[in-house]
Amino acid sequence: MLALCALSLLTLSSVGSATTIAKINDLRIADRKTETRVVFDLTSPVKHSIFVLKNPNRVVLDIDQCDANGRLNAKHVRGTLIKDIRYAQKSNKKLRVVFDLNSTVSPKSFLLPPQSGKSYRLVIDLSANSKPTLVAGQGKTNSTTETQKPRVEPVVAMKDAPASLRDFVIAIDAGHGGKDPGAIGRGGTFEKDIVLAISKRLKKLIDEEPGMKAVMIRNGDFFIPLRSRIKRASQLNADVFLSIHADAAVDRRAKGSSVYVLSQHGATSEAARILAQRENAADKVGGVSLDDKDDVLKSVLVDLSQTATIDASIDLAEDILGELAKVGNILRNNVEQAGFAVLKSPDIPSVLVETAFISNPAEEKRLKTSQHQQKLAIAILRGLRVYIKDHAPANAILASTQTPISPTQYTIKRGDTLSGIAVRYQVSLRDLRKINGLRSDLLKVGQVLTIPTSPKVTAGT
Repeated sequence: MLALCALSLLTLSSVGSATTIAKINDLRIADRKTETRVVFDLTSPVKHSIFVLKNPNRVVLDIDQCDANGRLNAKHVRGTLIKDIRYAQKSNKKLRVVFDLNSTVSPKSFLLPPQSGKSYRLVIDLSANSKPTLVAGQGKTNSTTETQKPRVEPVVAMKDAPASLRDFVIAIDAGHGGKDPGAIGRGGTFEKDIVLAISKRLKKLIDEEPGMKAVMIRNGDFFIPLRSRIKRASQLNADVFLSIHADAAVDRRAKGSSVYVLSQHGATSEAARILAQRENAADKVGGVSLDDKDDVLKSVLVDLSQTATIDASIDLAEDILGELAKVGNILRNNVEQAGFAVLKSPDIPSVLVETAFISNPAEEKRLKTSQHQQKLAIAILRGLRVYIKDHAPANAILASTQTPISPTQYTIKRGDTLSGIAVRYQVSLRDLRKINGLRSDLLKVGQVLTIPTSPKVTAGT
């Protein structure tokens, strides 16, 4: 769960035309033992903001109307406070640069005008410190649209994991229910029934993953108000919230999966609601008391908490959408943003997955099959794996088990298939057969398989 422990934010320079796209001509790094200076040479002035994240330590720089111009790389970072530099060119030409750090730092930034033949320069000073750094969230800040998407590695159970470590908790919200059937397909299929079936399959897969735990918002055919769903996820200490649905459209030809996160407008309206509920406000900004803050600072604190949550939600949504694209049609190649009430948790990254169009006869037929339901559940699980690899909080088991430490074993249960196990543990079928001496893919309940320790990324034959 994202927590805003405190805040470090600098927003500088209001100069520059909104339509002018600045390009980076060069990136220079200088080190002074306890301080590292990063200088961006720019073709024009820019607006920017900078904030700090922990677990792991990072500084995130957002530059409006800026083009990386192929100039950003991690050259000359060895021996500095910077471990690596990554970036993502987001929509509307917003550039996000992430500095992975070797220690906690206090950042400062300023923009220098052209002088002595030099261009505009954006200067970032990173000073090492031993004091707790004020942070705006706990997750990885760069989205999965960055130049290098993280590769999935299997998580191997730690038999002797410290008692202080915990599971990463996923709240699964099967949409609609009870008196609310949701969309109804031409064949009479109720959305509430389909999404509950997919949610149960997803829960089973998650609960079989070492270090992960699923909690169901509803596990039967009953109705839960939208606000109550969010509240229940918070009470269950969920790290992320997944709402599962099946879309509908007037045009029965519409098809494909889509993934939504909260729009910024929806976040703004939710921030106002939280501020009106003073007893809950401190919880939603990571325990920072709002009692002694003026109205402007209160609004800024809550807004920043929600902005960090939306950023993490986009990361999660992109990871899931990328996996859904591998098992069927997707409606669009990008994550959608809307004001869905069920996504308005200010401190839990939340995603709404439209698995398919139940109004499309062909997709309705597939949604009713256990095979397609399982494919969708596996795709969502794989998206979760990618997200958790970079967002697991420090006190989660998965934060300390990102690489295999020894072979693991799996006991076959009713309904298991060899290909399903290969997908779950991100190993190839060939390696799975070889290490277990299998001559066929037939499995017996109770049979014990050894999972390879050097897995491949794909599960193909």
